Amino acid sequence: MTGLIAELRRAARGEVIEHAPLASRTSVRVGGPAKVLVKPNDPRALVEILGLLRGAAVPWVSLGGGANTIVGDLGVNGAVIRLGQDFAAEEVEEGGDHVVLTLGAGAPIARFLSLAKEQRGVGVAWAAGIPGTVGGLVAMNAGTPAGCMADHLLAAEVASPDGLRWVDAADLHLAYRHCELPPGSVLTRARCRVRRGSEGDLIEQQRVAKADVDRRRATQPLNMPNSGSVFVNPRGDFAGRLIEQAGLKGTTRGGAQISDRHANFIVNLGTAKAADVVELLALARRTVLDRTGIELRPEVRLVGDFDPPLPPELQAHHLQPVLPGLEVAAVEMPDRTKSCLRVQP
Repeated sequence: MTGLIAELRRAARGEVIEHAPLASRTSVRVGGPAKVLVKPNDPRALVEILGLLRGAAVPWVSLGGGANTIVGDLGVNGAVIRLGQDFAAEEVEEGGDHVVLTLGAGAPIARFLSLAKEQRGVGVAWAAGIPGTVGGLVAMNAGTPAGCMADHLLAAEVASPDGLRWVDAADLHLAYRHCELPPGSVLTRARCRVRRGSEGDLIEQQRVAKADVDRRRATQPLNMPNSGSVFVNPRGDFAGRLIEQAGLKGTTRGGAQISDRHANFIVNLGTAKAADVVELLALARRTVLDRTGIELRPEVRLVGDFDPPLPPELQAHHLQPVLPGLEVAAVEMPDRTKSCLRVQP
């Protein structure tokens, strides 16, 4: 491994950390370390890193901004790839009544909003208050009842050991909280179309964005470590309502709690382990299924090695590290017919 670490450091031209803690790199603040954390300097460096990992048969996962992710207490027995905010250069293409924005996958979502504002772009207020990165917006097709990434995405650039290439949005099969990236690839950039508006449109967008952020602050436990919404909303209903109706709001296990503010959030009270979060996740899913017959599907990514092992019903949602040369089956998608589910969370 020593020789590989030296090669990774040469190729990355950025950070390469052995036995890197991951809890502090996720929004819920749980989980064990990565065998090695790699932060490449740019897309070309990433291609070289993926080639090195393939040559050494080292499995890897891409962490992103750490939102919507629960890392197991035993950590990740392989490489974790994380892209920096300045990983890729921004581009702006004029389009008359619209503008095309290209941002790196590691850029914060707030930068997507600010760049759109600089170009008089409107229709993106839905992204205000969503945590994470542009890459996460694409990979989760994140959104709200007012819109989602599928409304804007034209194409995504991905890296593999064979190089960089652009994939049309139509080929990503975007659906509610779902995106099918090519197996064995890492998202590097996103190209988005944003409509241009008048000064009045911009003012209204700022008002809508502020109202959405204020609503989130009033109804969601944003002052505590959490992984965001735990389950996707089932068609015509709300996961939080179902969990609260099942009497689980405020339930604790170890240092984790089903939030007493919003039942579709699991918060870290300060001493939580991934096992505590998973126990609550399984409890909520099982109880709602028993009482209503509705099967809640996790929105969070379950990454790494868990102790105790994940229960059988959550195994299908366990994101396995990519084993170079082997294709990874996609996690079951919630609804193939919907790119955005227009319900109030």
